[in-house]
Amino acid sequence: MLSIIINAPLLLQLSGLLVLAVGLWLRFDPETAELLTGDGAPDTFFIAVYILLGAGGLMTIVGFFGCFGAVRESQCLLASFFACLIIIFGAEIAAGVFGFVNKEQIIEEVQKFYSSSLVDVTTPNGTDIASIYHRTLNCCGGSTSDVNKELCEGQQDVQDCLTAITEFFDEKLHIMGYTGIGMAGVMIIGMIFSMVLCCAIRNNREVI
Repeated sequence: MLSIIINAPLLLQLSGLLVLAVGLWLRFDPETAELLTGDGAPDTFFIAVYILLGAGGLMTIVGFFGCFGAVRESQCLLASFFACLIIIFGAEIAAGVFGFVNKEQIIEEVQKFYSSSLVDVTTPNGTDIASIYHRTLNCCGGSTSDVNKELCEGQQDVQDCLTAITEFFDEKLHIMGYTGIGMAGVMIIGMIFSMVLCCAIRNNREVI
């Protein structure tokens, strides 16, 4: 039982590394990076990713100190570990609220960015942006009225890009949400085990 409790911070540390991996994938995913490049590209999605990366980094660091405190059987370190988990848990809730509240905004910003490129197809920048979206999402146009025949040449039976953008970023945001829920669960387990270990250490010292 004691070994399980001591390994709880290690689980948190490994979970932090996993969250970092997911965050880095979301940040440097070639498709996402392509869609959110160019002048005036929205950055709200990346803000949410940076919050995820920050939480993952903190989890990894805090997990290390939790492991150290468990091995040394230090009540002070374990109490600090517990306090840090509460802070990260609160930040995670704030990040979840941010993502939930701004989900529609993130998608709308990307849709507006794409739509503005259709209006600006007379410039190389606008043409490049529209072409990137058409190629990456296998889509064309936002509606029947704004489809540019030259940009959509050779593309048939493809969905409109506004729908494709919604589906693409909705999937990414769901991944972020599920990762956040998993983080919250691991942190709750870590808080419980840290308190159990603290109580066990205190009881052992009282007996001695």
